[in-house]
Amino acid sequence: MHVSIEQLLADARLGVERVDVSDLSNEIAAGALVIDIRPLEQRQRDGSLTGALVIERNVLEWRLAPSSQSRILDLDGDQRVILVCNEGYSSSLAAATLRQLGLRRATDLVGGYQALIAFGHPTVSGEPAP
Repeated sequence: MHVSIEQLLADARLGVERVDVSDLSNEIAAGALVIDIRPLEQRQRDGSLTGALVIERNVLEWRLAPSSQSRILDLDGDQRVILVCNEGYSSSLAAATLRQLGLRRATDLVGGYQALIAFGHPTVSGEPAP
């Protein structure tokens, strides 16, 4: 039995409080860790997210999973982690995976980086990422 990508996405978001762009500054002030999972090409094209830790999607679980020997941070399950992708789709799937790995408060940004640009969010830099 196969599921559609729409169903997979809906399942990933089920019961999760996603972050709206208008709430991101408050989340950061409350100690949330913001992670930009966009690939280099998108960061170079669209700019960077000031203050975000950059961990590309393809290595995310290995860098954050509490049980991974390749983790770069010691996070506990209660740390608020907000993932940002380009439009808020792959970040939802990635956050669901992080929750399965023990980061219970992992979530993502509704609309992704493009929503931040449209909102004029102060943490968005028009400068391409190095």
